[in-house]
Amino acid sequence: MYLRGIRGATTVERNEAEEILAATSELLQAIIEANDFLPEDIGSVFITVTADITAIFPAVAIRSLVGWELVPLMCSLEVPVENALPKCIRLMVQVNTTKSQAEINHVYLKEAKKLRPDIVKLTNEATR
Repeated sequence: MYLRGIRGATTVERNEAEEILAATSELLQAIIEANDFLPEDIGSVFITVTADITAIFPAVAIRSLVGWELVPLMCSLEVPVENALPKCIRLMVQVNTTKSQAEINHVYLKEAKKLRPDIVKLTNEATR
């Protein structure tokens, strides 16, 4: 068994609680589907947001999912790099798995696809 990091990112159009929660849930669900794991397989989830996301903690969306109540979650601000993608939510899901690093599928949604077009392409090819 290995501890693997699964990256994911998405964006929101508005700094509104409902949209932030929906986008976070959508991203986590896509990561789960792409990698086939259960909450008890998770070591922790690290969540970052850009400074323009202030309406709610994205962790609230994850904490409300059945089975995720005990998963350690941590929120933080993303490094404020000039011209970085705005209104971005990133997840680093640390999962215990027998999968190799090459078998892990990272997920980028909405405008966040611009962050890692190389990974988006690989993931799209792997899930066909």
